[in-house]
Amino acid sequence: MSERGALRTRLDLLAREVAKFGAVGAVGLLVNIAVFNLLRHTTDLQVVRASVLATFVAILCNYVGFRYWTYRDRDKTGRTRELTLFLLFSAAGAVIENGVLYLATYGFGWNSPVQSNVFKVLGIGLATLFRFWSYRTWVFKALPAEIRPVEAPLMEARSVEARSVEAPLVGAPPVETPAAGAPPSETPRAETLPAEEAARSAEWFLEQRRPTETLEPGPVRN
Repeated sequence: MSERGALRTRLDLLAREVAKFGAVGAVGLLVNIAVFNLLRHTTDLQVVRASVLATFVAILCNYVGFRYWTYRDRDKTGRTRELTLFLLFSAAGAVIENGVLYLATYGFGWNSPVQSNVFKVLGIGLATLFRFWSYRTWVFKALPAEIRPVEAPLMEARSVEARSVEAPLVGAPPVETPAAGAPPSETPRAETLPAEEAARSAEWFLEQRRPTETLEPGPVRN
């Protein structure tokens, strides 16, 4: 497989990862928006506070999806470290997400339900980009065994190239094997002496010239 094929394999793996990450993120988005609007209509919490609580509820849902589906094949050792980093980067994403909503609400006075939801979704989109990078890089780290299948096509291509150097050149005449009863090749091999070739040719010539004995039937006696 060429380097172009190896690059295509990496892009396919990345596309699958993005698709799974997006599916989990979509569920988290629904949870986030649902809890946000529920708190706004049933409590007296301010917009940003309701958004922060909704964000952390969605973060807990996302962790379950990421750990047991999107990144289920990643390193499972050090769960305490993994959960700590997940909460740390999730908190940074929450600052990005709710910072956009805070700026729109208190900076520009856009505080209607529709405007709050629009900037809430915008903040989630920006925070999702940061979370995708941080989760796959620092939280759910890949095992060395998962890197080998991606690099295997390159190693295979190098091994094929090395074998092609040792192989005969393209267009070289094939080595013919003499048929049964045929005289040996006129071109002697390097390790065959000329005298031995001459003796073999003479033996073959005499064998071909030897008359074939036939038995004639005798007279029939009554």
